[in-house]
Amino acid sequence: MIDFGAARLTMVESQLRPNKVTDQAVLDAFLAVPRERFVPPALAATAYVDDDLPLGGGRFLIEPMVLARLIQLAQIGPDDAVLEIGAGTGYGTAIAARLARSVVGVECDARLAVSAVARLAELGLGNADVVEGALAQGYPARAPYQVVLFEGRVGHIPDAIAAQVAEDGRIVAVLGDEGGMGRAVLMTRSSGLLSRRPVFDAGVPALPGLERAPSFVF
Repeated sequence: MIDFGAARLTMVESQLRPNKVTDQAVLDAFLAVPRERFVPPALAATAYVDDDLPLGGGRFLIEPMVLARLIQLAQIGPDDAVLEIGAGTGYGTAIAARLARSVVGVECDARLAVSAVARLAELGLGNADVVEGALAQGYPARAPYQVVLFEGRVGHIPDAIAAQVAEDGRIVAVLGDEGGMGRAVLMTRSSGLLSRRPVFDAGVPALPGLERAPSFVF
């Protein structure tokens, strides 16, 4: 029988710490959340490998190291409201819920959304919700958010989501086009404007419906 607690510790010590994840609160959150509960049962034995894991329907649970670096970059505090785009089965939602005041994840795949709600309830995370909806629309009913986390590669940040970020709020995302390496960026709202700072390269699967916005050619 697999000792999943030992596997989580190995993940933190061999994947996260050596790759610049140093925030102890983030490390503790990854130690506390059972990743094996958020993958298909047939993949439970590989839940802690340093790779993206398929969830079906072209969706993936992104590799722990990238998720940890994105969450650390977001600097989620105990008073923060977090919007997660592309919640999948709710793993990132559960991690963020251990750091934030509240988290709402948006998931466009009904099957994944149902699974996420069940997993969060099983873990007793009452400050986290997952709702089914179009990823590009975010969840304006609970805006503004101090943090917006995109859990997958996107071609652009939709205006509808940018409008839901609070003053001094942050967006963390991996921006990139299909077939190429993405770039993790931190965007911060100040005086109503969003600044952008590239931080690290990351190859992660794309989120549906968030490809690069079309441009006009004259």
